Amino acid sequence: MSDTDKPVSPLHLGQTSALPASPEEAVLDYVPNPREGALYLVRFAAPEFTSLCPVTGQPDFAHLVIDYAPGKTIVESKSLKLFLGAFRNHDGFHEDVTVGIGQRLFAEMEPQWLRIGGYWYPRGGIPIDVFWQSGKPPEGLWLPEQGVPSYRGRG
Repeated sequence: MSDTDKPVSPLHLGQTSALPASPEEAVLDYVPNPREGALYLVRFAAPEFTSLCPVTGQPDFAHLVIDYAPGKTIVESKSLKLFLGAFRNHDGFHEDVTVGIGQRLFAEMEPQWLRIGGYWYPRGGIPIDVFWQSGKPPEGLWLPEQGVPSYRGRG
């Protein structure tokens, strides 16, 4: 997203905002990085993420962990929450949903680096975990573990 396309002020923060009908309709807000030039990690955890199986229409549940090293902007958390909530009625395989979220955030926010871990709960007896990152993390960036254990009745 170019600087001219970015909102001057957040559209959702301090406003009443409806849940978007789809991820495509969701507008993510970006604000200037208050510590531009500093190398640091931001983490968002969404332990109750849901989307729909594109074959059965049944809900799929995941614990998402999004880590990024900001560049010039940061994503405003309410807009991110609305974006992620828009997946409740979205059909998509785990791989498509997880990687798509990471790629959209990376393309629009233009962070130094981004990774997403999608820890999907089992349906049919098999949990599927999906991971994507934009490339090598910047040298010197502290990367804590994402903290979601391999499936043993995650909770």
